[in-house]
Amino acid sequence: MEFFDFAQRNSSLLIRALNEHLQMVLIALALSVLLAGALTVVAMFFRRAGKILNYVFSIVYSIPSIALFALMIPVMGLGRTTAITVLVFYNQFILLRNFITGLSEVDPAIVEASTGMGMTRTQVIFTVRVPLSLKAIFVGIRLALVSTISIAVIAAFIGAGGIGLLVTIGLETGNNNRVLWGVVLSAGLTIITNAILVFIEKRVAFTK
Repeated sequence: MEFFDFAQRNSSLLIRALNEHLQMVLIALALSVLLAGALTVVAMFFRRAGKILNYVFSIVYSIPSIALFALMIPVMGLGRTTAITVLVFYNQFILLRNFITGLSEVDPAIVEASTGMGMTRTQVIFTVRVPLSLKAIFVGIRLALVSTISIAVIAAFIGAGGIGLLVTIGLETGNNNRVLWGVVLSAGLTIITNAILVFIEKRVAFTK
């Protein structure tokens, strides 16, 4: 079939696109988790700040990705840096919602007992709340990763490369096989990644 012949003839192209996509997604996810972690700590100390952050990032998340990419171009220009920045912004709503919810739902009796033992608020957060919220934190990271893989495809329209480049060039040149392989790689990567993380989630004994 022509579909598979294309893959044989252009295997290096497909591998390079997949590699670029994975790099962009993993960098964005790592930065997202770091930022969300810091903002979650702020939200745990200042409840009003947490509500404001959730509101702001819910608005950001509601903006169509292609529109947000376009809005960032005058500020940061074209390329991967802009794409990663947008992906980090998008992930904050998913991560903050899960992180804050997880930490807030820890049994108040446990928190009170920890405070009674002389722990500071910072110690309670990192030695009590976080360990008891690992499942919610992991779920947030899984959802953010799956979302990032999908949205990163659109980043090719601003010159970020990755799997989306197969789709954009395929559409421009009328190469249906290139477009189809872009779709297959994107969907396959999303499905496989989600399945692996769900498997890990079910096997790991998270503290309740």
